[in-house]
Amino acid sequence: MIETIYIERQVLEHARTQAVLARFPRADRVYIDRYGEVFNRKSQNFRLQKRRPALILAAKQDGYVLPTPPGYGIGGANNYYFSHLLNCLYDCRYCFLQGMFSSAHYVLFVNLESFEQRIDALLAQHADEPVYFFSGYDCDSLALESVTHFVNDILPFFRSRPRAWLELRTKSVQTRPLLDVEPFDNCVVAFSLTPAAFAAALDHKAPSVKRRLDVIRRLSEHGWNIGLRFDPLIHGVGWQDQYSELFDQVFDVVAPERVHSVSYGPLRFPKAMFKDIVRLYPEEPLFAGPTSDATGMVAYPAEIESAMGDFCRSRLGEVLSDSVFFQCTPEAV
Repeated sequence: MIETIYIERQVLEHARTQAVLARFPRADRVYIDRYGEVFNRKSQNFRLQKRRPALILAAKQDGYVLPTPPGYGIGGANNYYFSHLLNCLYDCRYCFLQGMFSSAHYVLFVNLESFEQRIDALLAQHADEPVYFFSGYDCDSLALESVTHFVNDILPFFRSRPRAWLELRTKSVQTRPLLDVEPFDNCVVAFSLTPAAFAAALDHKAPSVKRRLDVIRRLSEHGWNIGLRFDPLIHGVGWQDQYSELFDQVFDVVAPERVHSVSYGPLRFPKAMFKDIVRLYPEEPLFAGPTSDATGMVAYPAEIESAMGDFCRSRLGEVLSDSVFFQCTPEAV
């Protein structure tokens, strides 16, 4: 899977670096001073790199944990995100990462202990208050677990800090690290879901919705809190029927009491990012659909956004209480 590994010289002797190198003994190794030499280079071809992305092992120097954008959260007053990894194994057509980064290579920050120190500092800053930390903002939290061992390493840290809530957002079925341990209350395993027909067309390289639902069932039966993330909501022919079927499938596998939170929001991109993504996929039907930029974001027209949000809230509200719903606003990207 990984043919080339770039390694910052400063992390060569780090235990996580050595573990990754042992995992890929035949990979070509290229030594660098800073990951930006590779990742931030101009005139890179994202689509070409996506076919065979390299892995970059680096140390993050600052900005370990950052405030979430407005509108991003699941009910807490203190919301932060952290990115142990940049980029994603999957290739979903609506993903904003392809417009954010010029490179498709994966950057793994091996100095997880620096992130943990910052999390502890924020817990001290918000004394006696719950603090929410989101790990799947610039990556999928679980998709590269066999390489990163991130979940395996981070779970004990959060288990011992009950005021620190961890959201693992994912489309992955690589859930063995979660099934091998006892669940704890302050962790939410949040799955991004799209109706099967839309997912087949748009969620390239990601596990099917059927496979995701299967691991949701296993995780919920094991005792983990489940998050349901319908973000973005995708408009298309028969979308009401498509989402109704998806919701029925969800509640065939997970009991309502195991659902910690539901978030939903419209498809939306900043204008410049949208132009970059359209250049990558000029023939993608998704981007030829009805859009408006009246709010400064490229999104569905307000009447479509409103109709989709209202429909999903109403259908899900037949099963779930109002307290678990959180709408992701356009400002969240």
